[in-house]
Amino acid sequence: MRATLPLLEITDFPSIHRTAIETLQVNLGYRCNQRCLHCHVNAGPDRTEMMNQENLDLILHVLTARKIKMLDLTGGAPELHPQFKELVLAATALGIKVIDRCNLTILFEPGHENLAEFLAQNGVEIVASLPCYTLATVDKQRGEGVFDKSIAGIQKLNALGYGKEQDLILNLVYNPSGPTLPPPQASLEVAYKRELFTHFNIVFNQLFTLANMPIQRFGSTLISKGQFKDYMDLLKKNFAAGNLEHVMCKNIMSVDWQGYLFDCDFNQQLGLPLIGNKLHLRDMLNTDFKNHPIKVADHCYGCTAGQGSSCGGAL
Repeated sequence: MRATLPLLEITDFPSIHRTAIETLQVNLGYRCNQRCLHCHVNAGPDRTEMMNQENLDLILHVLTARKIKMLDLTGGAPELHPQFKELVLAATALGIKVIDRCNLTILFEPGHENLAEFLAQNGVEIVASLPCYTLATVDKQRGEGVFDKSIAGIQKLNALGYGKEQDLILNLVYNPSGPTLPPPQASLEVAYKRELFTHFNIVFNQLFTLANMPIQRFGSTLISKGQFKDYMDLLKKNFAAGNLEHVMCKNIMSVDWQGYLFDCDFNQQLGLPLIGNKLHLRDMLNTDFKNHPIKVADHCYGCTAGQGSSCGGAL
């Protein structure tokens, strides 16, 4: 895989600073039951990285010490971590809202047959990737058979009340299949809701549109096809300064599977730690990082181009 960091480090992206941390976003490991072309984590079935018990325990201490009320679990497929359910139970017992970034097909993996029921019983908010409402586009990006399994997964979640009951939130995620910007989120959400309900009787709460980041697997593909510069030019041409006020890195702390801290999930995958020393979860026990400068590089244009995008969709 071709490295993208050397093409991103020299940047003219504006400086920004952190506000109060509202969400702790934790990558539990890179193992995944899928291997998607756009994956900025380079996750897959052959990855073995998993967070250890010491760092899992630290998560709970940090949430309490910093009074953080949102735990956002990601991967890979975070549900493949052996202690996923124990962590969810412990966090919810503290009154923490848990988000599971779910690929939907995990609901049918051996040993995970009751996962959907577990998530519903504990009021876990689900953010699920579905890059289109058509079979051909989804299977091209995420693998053969993924669309049908994803639809079945949403139907299973709907049957449990997701997307219908107030405390069972199901949000879907769209990302382009190539080096283009996402269309307007509001109009695409209307199309998603219409098509999914008409053809599959599916409902959900919101659609999040995310731009593909020029890093890891997607960035490497751009380099191989000679499209990297053109994509970066597209992002920079569509830079919107107003999005700087709402980028996710201002109120999220990203934690990798080893417990180290990053300004966002994308910096984590590029190996760009917080400005200053390489810091760990344990450093959050006594530091809130408010007003701390955020490490930026050229990939940050991916979050600020056009309507902007973050883990919560358009800005």
